Amino acid sequence: EVAKQVGADAIHPGYGFLSEREWFAKAVEDAGLIWIGPPASAIAAMGSKTAARTLAIKAGTPVVPGTTEALKDAAEAKKLAQEFGLPVLLKAAAGGGGKGMRVVRDLNEIEGALGSAQREAQNAFGDDAVYIEKYIEGPRHVEIQVLADQHGNCISLGERECSIQR
Repeated sequence: EVAKQVGADAIHPGYGFLSEREWFAKAVEDAGLIWIGPPASAIAAMGSKTAARTLAIKAGTPVVPGTTEALKDAAEAKKLAQEFGLPVLLKAAAGGGGKGMRVVRDLNEIEGALGSAQREAQNAFGDDAVYIEKYIEGPRHVEIQVLADQHGNCISLGERECSIQR
């Protein structure tokens, strides 16, 4: 409503909260305004780590061994941990920032770690879904910022070393 009142024809959400909400992108488009950002469907897919893993696998992108669905229970987590080999990482499917993550180095820790990760995920993101993947010791987290427009122009703004965030 504010954008229409001031005569704007497009909205760029900035960075953070609104830029990561598919409902906001859809609301902007439904209001007849131009959304400057990824499509709502892409935001939704990237908001779920399991959905993002599924898309990456489908595209042929190498991924760390893990699941694309939330764990049903500790017994399933234990079975998968044995399959992938210890250590493993339990991760919240929603959100980020390291919340809802637990490294498991001993099979006896699975049940407590899963419960703890689920509670933290629920409190932080309103979703207790947790999946499992092989834990990589000393990983690097590098992001590449890409801008593209509706005319097919695409540029990279370089890489960002995010490992230092934690």
